[in-house]
Parts: sequence; structure tokens; C-alpha cells
Amino acid sequence: MIAGWCWELIEPYLKRNLLNRGVERPTRRDLLAEFARVWPEFTATIGVQEPFAGTIRFKWLARIPSSELQPLLEDPEGWIAGRWGGGKFKLNLHHGMHFVSTKNFKPSGDPRWKDAPELALD
Repeated sequence: MIAGWCWELIEPYLKRNLLNRGVERPTRRDLLAEFARVWPEFTATIGVQEPFAGTIRFKWLARIPSSELQPLLEDPEGWIAGRWGGGKFKLNLHHGMHFVSTKNFKPSGDPRWKDAPELALD
């Protein structure tokens, strides 16, 4: 089961995939089948906004495969705050190498992410 907030981010991507394969008006069943097909290859990348050289940048903290996303999907702000504290976070969804969507979260709390190692994105 996928959280409603996440479905809203993914559904346009699913519709584009189906349209590109010739399904002009996908049914709910088509969308769910496409979701089941692509979801195993999804990842979520989480970064936090931090000051950098007089501007801001994103410090990337984690890349999580879809098989491990359920706790994050159920309570994104609580899950993020429990690991990295408060701040301005960005969650990017990818299907393989394809960017799908992004969502911002702003949990409150001390910014424990400052001591967290940065994820090397190559």
C-alpha cells in the first residue's frame, strides 16, 4: 500500500509511461499494474538544505530503495526528524535513472543532520 501523498507524486509519471506505450486513457487497473511494474525499481533520495559559501546547497543524506520506504511513507516528517532532526528536507523520487518527483518536508527539532555523513552521489 502506498501513502496518498506519495501516490499524488507518482501518478503523473505512471500516466506518462502508459501514454508512451499507447494507453491514452489508462484505467485505475492500468495505473495499478504500472505501479506494480515500476515500484521495485524506485528509490528515494533525501537531502537537507544547508548554508554554503553565502548561498545554500543540499547535503544528501540517504538513498533508500522502495523495499525499505514503508516507515517513511507512513510518517515522513516523523521518520526524517527521528533520524536527522529538524530542517528543510527534500525527498526526490527516482525510477532507475529517471527523476519522477520531489516533495519538501520541514520537521522541527535540533538539526542533528549537521554531524551526519554526506551521501556520495555519483
